[in-house]
Amino acid sequence: MTELARLERFFIKQRITMMVNRYEIRAPDATGSEGELLALAQQKRMAFKEEVTFYADEGRGTPLFSFKADKRLDLAARYDVLDAGGNPLGWFRKEFGKSLLRSTWHLGSDGVEAVGQERSAGVAIARRAWELLPLDLPSPFVFHFDFVDAAGEIVLTSQRQRSLRDRYEVSVPGGRLDGRVAAAMAVALDALQSR
Repeated sequence: MTELARLERFFIKQRITMMVNRYEIRAPDATGSEGELLALAQQKRMAFKEEVTFYADEGRGTPLFSFKADKRLDLAARYDVLDAGGNPLGWFRKEFGKSLLRSTWHLGSDGVEAVGQERSAGVAIARRAWELLPLDLPSPFVFHFDFVDAAGEIVLTSQRQRSLRDRYEVSVPGGRLDGRVAAAMAVALDALQSR
C-alpha cells in the first residue's frame, strides 16, 4: 500500500505534453502547500479504451495503480481502479443523463459508495458555455466536486484552483475512501470531464 492510500489531503497538477496528459500527485508539506511527489499519472490521448497509469516517480518504471475503462469509447463506461498487481481497489462511472447540465459521477471502494456532483449549478452551466466557444484557452472557472454517501456525509472533494494550468486540491475527510481511488477519480474529473 502506498502513502497516498492513507492521505486525507493532497494536490494534483496537470502537466501538458505533446501526446499524453500527465498529472503530478503531491502530498502537502509542513506549510500546507504542495510538497513531495507521491505519484505521476499518465493518460494517452486518443486511446480507444481509456487507461491512466499512476507511477512512483518521473522515470515511470514502477506502476503503483491505474484506472481503466471496461468498454471502448462508451459514454457510460465504468472505470475500474486497480492496484499494481491488477487487484480491484474501487470503481467510478459518469452518470451521462444527469451530467448534461451538471456533471454527476458515482464511485465505490471498500463498502463506501458515493455520488459526486459539481457544487455550483451556475458554474456548471457557465463552464459548458465556455467550452462551446471557439477558443483554445484554459477554463477560467473554479469548479468543485463533492462526493457524498447515502447518509449525506462527504467522502471526497476535488476543487480546481485558480491557475493557468489545471491544479486541484483533493480532500478525503476521515480517510474513509482509499486515497488511490480518490486520486484516480480526481484525475478522471479533469481528463474525462468533457466526454
